[in-house]
Amino acid sequence: MAYGMTDGTHVPQEVKRARYAVAAVFCIHGSVTGSFATRVPWIQDHTGVSAGQLGFALAFTAFGAAVAMPLAGRVTHRYGSRTALRGLLALWTLALVLPALAPNLWTLCLAMFTYGATSGMADVAMNALGVEVEQRLHRSIMSSLHGMWSAGALIGSAAGTIAAHMGSDARVHHVLAALVLTVLGAVACRWVLDLRPTEDEEPPPRFALPPRAALLIGAVGFCAVFAEGASLDWSAVYLRDQLDTSAGLAAACTTGFMLTMAVARLAGDVTVNRFGAVRTVRAGGALAAAGGLLIVLAGHPAVAMGGFAMMGLGIAVVVPLCFAAAGHSGPNPSQAIAGVATVTYTSGLIAPSLIGGVAEATSLMVSFGVVTVLACGLVAFAGVLRASDGPRAKPAEVSPAGAADPAPKP
Repeated sequence: MAYGMTDGTHVPQEVKRARYAVAAVFCIHGSVTGSFATRVPWIQDHTGVSAGQLGFALAFTAFGAAVAMPLAGRVTHRYGSRTALRGLLALWTLALVLPALAPNLWTLCLAMFTYGATSGMADVAMNALGVEVEQRLHRSIMSSLHGMWSAGALIGSAAGTIAAHMGSDARVHHVLAALVLTVLGAVACRWVLDLRPTEDEEPPPRFALPPRAALLIGAVGFCAVFAEGASLDWSAVYLRDQLDTSAGLAAACTTGFMLTMAVARLAGDVTVNRFGAVRTVRAGGALAAAGGLLIVLAGHPAVAMGGFAMMGLGIAVVVPLCFAAAGHSGPNPSQAIAGVATVTYTSGLIAPSLIGGVAEATSLMVSFGVVTVLACGLVAFAGVLRASDGPRAKPAEVSPAGAADPAPKP
């Protein structure tokens, strides 16, 4: 999309409000994920599926997201960014209800496909708006936006943990959570930027392969998300099986990893604004690789927990910076972001199963050796994020309603 610019550096009040609004959207999006994750055991019992069947059904989440994400740009082009985000976010929050209502495996697969599709489209729309606000503020904000997502996931999981501890029916819990989050999302979307294309701008294709630059950026995100997925799903198992810790201490390692990532993302923009995306990712990759070595060589639980903390710190800002670089890499941010998101979703899907497969053939220690090697890839290939280090676009004039005035094409 093409938008008008001004010569001044004054940031309109509407843009400042839009930053907080899109941060709230990220938090709401994360809250849905946290709310769902805590009730997966209830859903498994309700549908009567085995662990293998549950894993099969959960795979439909990534499948649905990968299929639907390219459509987000088309929806945004047709309805404008504010209306599109309001509708897509509402579909996502309401989709929280579906998995708990599924009575068997096949309806659960359909519910998870819908859940993933709505999640992916809302994800692309909100990241594209985050990139636009970042350009107008002349500084990095994507790390803190993703930190708000992590904070929302923690809030949702905390509420879900309480609901599960009380023995509440997940259908009731998720209906109430969906209604609250849908209302909050509608309110937050009132203040996001309402961007619209110029009259002669062609709509993006319904489905299109992402540009080559987006695939390269996605490869960097792949390394980070692989390490994140492996750590989230296997850190507790690693401490229990490799280092013979208690279940409580093993679970605390996973919680600590999540908190470390959330805090690092919330504070990451300061580092990015000072040192730039490329140097930040290279330093983060080195820190994550060092953490991986500690995990592999650890002979004591405290050392392994320190390694997982270093891993979380090192990879925390990589995915936000990948989305930012994709949004800055070409004329169609939604298409590029969708391409990066598809690659990272795929990484998140295959990481847990691949780690398990390698561990079955060798050991968990070797599995995290693979993670360490991928962390080194962040150091080697961080240069593809250089688009995020370029000069920020000057802020556009924004109408009192929050809509950017489109500039005529030459």
